[in-house]
Amino acid sequence: MPAAMKIAIVDDEKDMRQSISQWLALSGYDTEAFASAEDALKSLGPDYPGIVVTDVRMPGMDGMQFLKKLMGADSSLPVIMITGHGDVPMAVEAMRIGAFDFLEKPFNPDRMTELAKKATNARRMTLDARALRKDLSDGGQLMKKLIGTSGAMERLREDILDLGQADGHVLIEGETGTGKTLVAHALHAVGARAGRKFVSVACAAFDDEGLIKRLFGPVQPEDARLPAFEEARGGTLVLEDIEALSEAAQAKLLTHINAEGTPPETRVVAISNMQDEGHTCEDALRSDLFYRLASLRITVPPLRQRGEDILTLFTRFAEQFSEDYGCDAPQVSAQEATQLLQAPWPGNVRQLFNVAERAVLQARRGSGTITSLLMSDHQDMQPVMTTEGKPLKEYVEAFERMLIDNTMRRHKGSIAAVMDELCLPRRTLNEKMAKYNLQRSDYL
Repeated sequence: MPAAMKIAIVDDEKDMRQSISQWLALSGYDTEAFASAEDALKSLGPDYPGIVVTDVRMPGMDGMQFLKKLMGADSSLPVIMITGHGDVPMAVEAMRIGAFDFLEKPFNPDRMTELAKKATNARRMTLDARALRKDLSDGGQLMKKLIGTSGAMERLREDILDLGQADGHVLIEGETGTGKTLVAHALHAVGARAGRKFVSVACAAFDDEGLIKRLFGPVQPEDARLPAFEEARGGTLVLEDIEALSEAAQAKLLTHINAEGTPPETRVVAISNMQDEGHTCEDALRSDLFYRLASLRITVPPLRQRGEDILTLFTRFAEQFSEDYGCDAPQVSAQEATQLLQAPWPGNVRQLFNVAERAVLQARRGSGTITSLLMSDHQDMQPVMTTEGKPLKEYVEAFERMLIDNTMRRHKGSIAAVMDELCLPRRTLNEKMAKYNLQRSDYL
């Protein structure tokens, strides 16, 4: 049970508070007790990291009034009501108001634990979803996820900021695994529509009839969702795999876009995964629709064109997986760094992410090398690959930057420890950190 997930116990009877608290604590929960609803409300905010267990009959503010206050502040907060004999109709009314469940006295402690487990799991999912929505609406956080200092990534971030302020439809192109969906989220988050709906539809996941219904309706009685254009009204609608649209769906989409006028009520961000040589999104779509969608365009760069970003990304991913698996991240040798920089990466960032995970798993077992992983991914790869030739100086600098970055992270910004490990005088380390735009404050 994560330490952050709490259980607030509210009961005016001290013995009952203590017994419930002790039992739940023995079950592994972090509990806090309150003698009244008034006291509890001072600590229970709308994003309280846990659940509430409360008696119904209490002096002052009773459990039903307390429940209404809690639901008014956060309707997703799980509240378990404890009722006395004869209070079951009241408990049913509490469930209607929004209570998670109720227990009738005297209750089985195991039943209490079972309900607490269900309620805390539900709460954790709610808070995780909120955190994700907040992250996906925070333009600053999203831009930070577009990691890299290469010229290609600098231009991409500038394009996102520029086009995010515009109102026209956007076409995002790029190879598979380059992060086009993340770019679409960032476009929405940095623009004027950031506080409005963001809806995404995977066009390739539907047949022709199903896709037209999903986008435009009509809605069937059993459908839980509005048509995508209605759902995203005033916000952003992302159409992934836009090239999968049939001629009928293209005609319907063009008619709808034309009817919305300029500026559009709903901004369409189309994502194309077409990368076959000689075959493009423009070839797949009717020309009038293509030029409406591509009034603004962003091309996400392939990983092989991002230079030392490859080593930066690999390091970040390896650190993430080393924390997940509870082991040290693998150390990258100069030869392995060269292999990472020169690999063709047809799967781009997604492929690099998978290689980093496998490298951590190998390191945990004490076997295998990064080179062997790359050679298994690229059957024609030689021990030292040459794809796009780069000056030796670029490889040396990329490896040097990675070593300093990794060492600074490992020592949490301790300059003395980094100087000692890398055998560098203070002045040299400062000069190299300035050269590679590494800030000590980022590691503290």
